[in-house]
Amino acid sequence: MYDLAGKRVWVAGHRGLVGSALVRRLASEPCQILTVGREEVDLKRQDAVERFLAAERPDAIVMAAAKVGGILANDAFPADFLYDNLMIAANLVEAAHRNGVARFLFLGSSCIYPKQAEQPIAEDALLTGPLEPTNEAYAVAKIAGIKLVQAYRRQHDRDYIAAMPTNLYGPGDNFDPQSSHVLPALIRKAHEAKEAGQRSLTIWGTGTPRREFLHADDCADALVFLLKAYSAMEHINVGSGQDLAILDLARLVCEVVGFQGEIVHDLSKPDGTPRKLMRADKLRALGWSPTIALRDGIAGAYGWFLANRARG
Repeated sequence: MYDLAGKRVWVAGHRGLVGSALVRRLASEPCQILTVGREEVDLKRQDAVERFLAAERPDAIVMAAAKVGGILANDAFPADFLYDNLMIAANLVEAAHRNGVARFLFLGSSCIYPKQAEQPIAEDALLTGPLEPTNEAYAVAKIAGIKLVQAYRRQHDRDYIAAMPTNLYGPGDNFDPQSSHVLPALIRKAHEAKEAGQRSLTIWGTGTPRREFLHADDCADALVFLLKAYSAMEHINVGSGQDLAILDLARLVCEVVGFQGEIVHDLSKPDGTPRKLMRADKLRALGWSPTIALRDGIAGAYGWFLANRARG
């Protein structure tokens, strides 16, 4: 067990969906939370990261910082997604090692797994087949981050670990129609369709791909659990263990939002990976399970969206 009492824990990326949830969760632990904005420290710049760690001397780091986006953004800006995420991972892991940081938790994504991986996806499916082309750049960067953490663990005996969260949602999510993931995009679409009195809502593709979702607060709780209790070379999946079709998700969002129109399909848009459900056995065996039901979580996310619409 890694005792957080009295420790200085840097949440890198504290303003994002996962990072803000981690800050909320760590507030109940007897540790000191460190945060810094991108306007003060550009994580893509090695010298800036080195200076920050040398000055602040954290005992542990949770790397929630990343350039993220949905299918459209990943497909349109592959260079940005690859470069930014490679640099963030490399700079933070190396600087952590140089400054004697005892614990490091690297966060990846379920998109690291092969497009046609056997379902549900076990941790050992990594690098066993081709990736989904639409988010290959992001996935390659995250795979490199996992391998980097494992290399420092092996070569330098650092207690660094990696966790792979599934699709996340919740308060603080990105609801921008051009760059958001599917669930917040659907919440915004359903809300705007309801407000405009529209008779229909359009979703991408056939609606048959199945996706798994985990509330950001559940994810944060799992990550703190792992920070305290997990120490191994292999990365570990963090998910709900359940999935549903995108069409069923759209119907559920419409019910929560109160949109009663028809759901139609834009078949010119890609479906993406047919199914992406991760095995949750490893984390369950350690003693952690999620507590927030999907309908309740969507209702909370919609409430946050209504209260923060001015942010876009």
